[in-house]
Amino acid sequence: MRSLIAVYDYLVLYLGLIWLGLLCIGWTLIAVPLYPLLSVRRGRILGRKVVMSAFRMYLASLSISRRCHFDLTALDALRGEPPLILAPNHPCLLDAVMVISRLPNVACVMKASLMNNIFLGAGARLARFIPSEPLRNMVHLAVDDFQNGSHLLLFPEGTRTTQNPVNQLKGSIALIAHQAQVPVQTILIETDTEYLRKGWPLFRKPVMPITYRVRLGRRFDAPQHTQQFMAELQDYFANELVQGSAFYPTGTLTPVNDSRTG
Repeated sequence: MRSLIAVYDYLVLYLGLIWLGLLCIGWTLIAVPLYPLLSVRRGRILGRKVVMSAFRMYLASLSISRRCHFDLTALDALRGEPPLILAPNHPCLLDAVMVISRLPNVACVMKASLMNNIFLGAGARLARFIPSEPLRNMVHLAVDDFQNGSHLLLFPEGTRTTQNPVNQLKGSIALIAHQAQVPVQTILIETDTEYLRKGWPLFRKPVMPITYRVRLGRRFDAPQHTQQFMAELQDYFANELVQGSAFYPTGTLTPVNDSRTG
């Protein structure tokens, strides 16, 4: 029985990755010719809704396997909210997928190298996602994008977490929030697995089942003093994630009903 479960876990992992790759490549083949044909506004609206739908399909397919559980319903409360900076901690590669899967109008700040990635680049450009470099251009594009009533997904750590409970945060989030005068909504991502953390090989199977829970944290007003804001944000994430780990330590997070992914 253990051998059969292990084989099933590998199938869930690898077929899930293949499915995500097919979704991305399929959308790339459509997004490439659409980019010059659609207006910026129409491309942005369509691109973001398709990315949301594709990521939701991917997570739903993992949930159906009953080897992966996602509790993401807290994010639904942000639908229809005015412009916000969404600021999650960043334990793994699935973090952006989870957040975007629930919200239809998100501009994601992503590594500049990914804008030319064969799987993600065309869809990201059509959705008017924002490259993280150069910094001045990133800040300018992010501030302008709020005029569309959108949310900005920006990981304050800048990369996946390597120092528990949270890395040293980057000041770009304070700069954007200050210039745009928009609030910062913190998002807390908790999990019972090391899967796809920094340094985890893409095709290495974790111990399964695995569980992710996303909850909304404190909403900070637009900062007037960026250094003070960054200190408060750093302390908040550190304290909140430590408190959360006391209730959901790695390896003991109670799986949630996987139907919540839909």
